[in-house]
Amino acid sequence: MTQNFNKYQQIYWAFTQLCNDHCDHCYNSSGPHGERMSEEECLAVVDNLPDQLERLILSGGEPLAERKVLFSILDKLKEKYENRLFITIQFNGDLLTPKILKQLLDKGVDRFSIASIDRYHKKQGERKEILAELFESHGTRFTEGQPAVTKAELAKTNRNDPTFGFFGATEDMWLGGNWARGRAMDNNIWKKDGSHNFCAIHSGAIGFLEPEEEQVQEMSIQLWKINPCCPGTVEPLGDARVEKVAEVLQRATKSEVIQKLNKGDAWGMGESIGISEGYAKQRSNHLQSICLWCDDFFKNHYDIKELKERKRQKIDEAGFIPEKMQSRISIRNSNTNPN
Repeated sequence: MTQNFNKYQQIYWAFTQLCNDHCDHCYNSSGPHGERMSEEECLAVVDNLPDQLERLILSGGEPLAERKVLFSILDKLKEKYENRLFITIQFNGDLLTPKILKQLLDKGVDRFSIASIDRYHKKQGERKEILAELFESHGTRFTEGQPAVTKAELAKTNRNDPTFGFFGATEDMWLGGNWARGRAMDNNIWKKDGSHNFCAIHSGAIGFLEPEEEQVQEMSIQLWKINPCCPGTVEPLGDARVEKVAEVLQRATKSEVIQKLNKGDAWGMGESIGISEGYAKQRSNHLQSICLWCDDFFKNHYDIKELKERKRQKIDEAGFIPEKMQSRISIRNSNTNPN
C-alpha cells in the first residue's frame, strides 16, 4: 500500500469512559467510574492525529461528563486544524444545556449525534423533544441518520451548517453480533451469531487502511488505543499518546494479517501464517462471534503489537488444530466463551 496516512478521512475517538449513565449494553463499560485519561494525555493524542483529517467523531463514555477536557480538546483541534476539521460529538444528551450548546458551537462542533434513543439508556429518549427545540433555537438543523458512512455523504458535510440527529441501540445494529464486548457481554444481551461478519461493515475494520469505492476510511481510538475497528482488537495497534497515528497505520500495512482485516476478512486473516478460513469459521461459530474469534486469533496465533506470528503448535493439513490442542485452547479461552 502507498497510502499517505497523514491524510485521513474519519476517526472515531472515545476519549473518555466516564459517563453519567450505566447502560446494560455498553461495549466499553462506560459509567460513573469509567476509565479516563488526563487532559495532558488527551492533548498528546490530538498532537499525534494525522496532519490532514477530514472528520473526527468525539465520543465516550459521555463527552459532557468531562466537559473541561472536552473543551480543551476542541481548542487544541482548532489550533491544529484551523477550522478545516469537521467535528461530530456523539453523546447521550442528558447533560446538554443552552449554555453548553452555545459553547460547543463557538468551539467549532458541526454535528451533534444523540445516541440514546432506545430502551437501554436511562432517559430512554424522553428528552428528545426538549433537545430538538434546544438545537433548533440555536440554528442547528435536524437531519436523519448517523455520521457519514460513504464518501458522497462525507462530501456533503458543510462546516457552516451545524446539524443534529438521533439514533440508538437496536438488536440489528449495536447488539447484532458486533458488541461481544463490555457490559453487553457481561449481561448476556449480545446477539450470538458466529456467521455475522461485523468486520465487513461500517465500524468494522474494513477499509481502515485503504477503502474501496464509496466507503469512508475510518479507524477508532479507544482512549489512547489505536484500533482498526470500533469495538477494538484485544490488543491495540499502537498508543496514540506517544505514537503518531499515521506511523502506526503505515507500519500495519506491512502485515498480511492486517491487510486482510482491511478487506473485512477476519476469517481469512490467518491464511498467511497457515490458519485456514475453515478453521477460523469453526472457531467463530464455536465462540458465537467473529469478534471473539478475532480475540482468539490475536491471543493465540499473532502478536498485533509486534506484527508477527506467535509460537504455537502446528495445525493439521485441513487447517484445524488437533483435538488435544483444540481442547486446551477451549479451556484457555473459557473467559471469552459465553457458554
